[in-house]
Amino acid sequence: MEQLTLVEQGKIEWQEVQAPRLEGPGEALVRPLAVSRCDIDLPYVTGLLPPPRPFALGHECVGEVTAVGEAVTTVRVGERVIVPFQISCGRCGRCRRGHTGSCESVPFLSAFGLPLQSREWGGALSDLIRIPYADAMLIVAPPSVPPWALAAAADNAADGWRCVAPYLAERPGAAVLVVAGIAPSIALYAADAALALGASRVDVLSPNPEILQVAARIGAHPIESNFSGKHGPYEITVDTSVDPSGLALAIRSTDHEGVCVCPVYYLGDATPVPLGRMYTKGIRLLAGRCHARREIPAVAAAIAAGRLHGEVIATRRVGWKDAAVAMAEPAVKLVVER
Repeated sequence: MEQLTLVEQGKIEWQEVQAPRLEGPGEALVRPLAVSRCDIDLPYVTGLLPPPRPFALGHECVGEVTAVGEAVTTVRVGERVIVPFQISCGRCGRCRRGHTGSCESVPFLSAFGLPLQSREWGGALSDLIRIPYADAMLIVAPPSVPPWALAAAADNAADGWRCVAPYLAERPGAAVLVVAGIAPSIALYAADAALALGASRVDVLSPNPEILQVAARIGAHPIESNFSGKHGPYEITVDTSVDPSGLALAIRSTDHEGVCVCPVYYLGDATPVPLGRMYTKGIRLLAGRCHARREIPAVAAAIAAGRLHGEVIATRRVGWKDAAVAMAEPAVKLVVER
């Protein structure tokens, strides 16, 4: 079968590889139908985040089940499913607590389409992917939503949702600031989720006019600015800038007893954090990865109900064979579809 592989910085090519097969009774095979580019993919492709080795690309996926093991009970051959990007068993202590991105049954950081583990799980820009824990992982896709509009639920849309959903439940109607930079789609999905969940005001701050245009289209208030100064205050802030100055801005703009969420990875261990200001204001700073499987059902339901606007945030759609070129080209959110 064919698999899109990032061979090295700047070199992407379709490669012929051995097709996966069922290796146990609880597994499934899925044929990807639509794959969206995660915000981390472009930094890998361009070398901003140098890839440590060649790896299969693609991990935000909606696909069709083509085969299931004899123990699989939740999905059937022919059904369309959302495939969470992280591998999770659904049974270990962490999975039962909802921490599906840290499953104890597989090596830490196991995921499709990422070079975070020595073990290769395959990528969604392939003819087939093997799902090791089908009953735990796969979510039947809402039939009313086209695959291309749903693919990001597997990662970035779920990531944006978890940045605001629990905190708006604590503080209904809170004002939200999203600082957008290198991770533009997470920022926009967070803003979209905040609007859907009843935030009184959602501002998106970025120096990037294209991001701000999309923010305005989903109903957020765009603020064109660099990462200096102070805005707000806001009860909830989200920083997706991947820039220490963006994080500092988000914290400065967070209200007393507010929460600042960082869903992105800052390179190195030298990112300054103003602990004194946070202490005196009582600010909670939350940093960490999304547990996608836990969030996907709520995100998929919101998309199906028209409360989220994935069709707006997906700014570019290309055909399957165009992926090798398009994956290296700028776009707020790219979707590849068969």
